[in-house]
Amino acid sequence: MIRLLADVNIQGHVARLTALMQGADGADFWTYLDLRIVTFKDIGLDPSERDKSIWQFCQEKQLYLVTNNRNDDGPDSLEATIKSFNPPASLPVFTIGDADRVLVEREYADRVTDRLFRYLLEAENIRGTGRLFLP
Repeated sequence: MIRLLADVNIQGHVARLTALMQGADGADFWTYLDLRIVTFKDIGLDPSERDKSIWQFCQEKQLYLVTNNRNDDGPDSLEATIKSFNPPASLPVFTIGDADRVLVEREYADRVTDRLFRYLLEAENIRGTGRLFLP
């Protein structure tokens, strides 16, 4: 089973992507990968946790974090954490390059889901890459 953790500020965006991924064009991949979407509430994670703690939690629980474009705004930021603590076996963070386009442009949302499926089909080959952008 592959679990994706929707970051707190893009849960609606990930819900739209999930609907597309489970639709006619993606259902076979969704089933084959045995995908699950989880939220902070589902797993008991406090949304106000620092990026570093969230990243570490994801690594411990083997969750792929799906985020909007977080910045490198301090030593506990997601980018700084990835730069400092990214061993070769770590799971990457998936960052949607323009999350709002997912909500308004079907073509863009389709490209995001396609890229995400491609990455997940090659899950062992993307470990240690840090951050991967979608699309």
